[in-house]
Amino acid sequence: MPTAYVVTALVTIAFNTFSGVAAMTRLAPIMRTLGPALARAGVPESWLVWPIGALKALGALGLALGLLGVPLVGTAAAAGLVLYFVCALYIHLRVRDFSPQFFLAVVFLVLAVATLALDPALVLHLSRRGVA
Repeated sequence: MPTAYVVTALVTIAFNTFSGVAAMTRLAPIMRTLGPALARAGVPESWLVWPIGALKALGALGLALGLLGVPLVGTAAAAGLVLYFVCALYIHLRVRDFSPQFFLAVVFLVLAVATLALDPALVLHLSRRGVA
């Protein structure tokens, strides 16, 4: 497994695990900035457990499974996180919210895209078809 993929996946796992658990437990330091951001975006705080926190945590779990030998689950998790953060950025853009949470979502999206782009299951599959 390429080192770049492992490092990128581990960073993505760490970021999404922390963010997901912080959202589901409503960690006080996070809520000080996240609460007002949710209000600006029109997202109810009840969504912090499901879908926000749970989807991030499940994405991290899927990436971990991909590293541990279930490659297509890792690929699906990376693709799911890309979709999640594209939707999150759309919500921020829709209400013209350029708060720190917007830029943090950009970082999370870049990590998810990088993890997906470096995914050996995807790269091997495409190279066998003559695409890469």
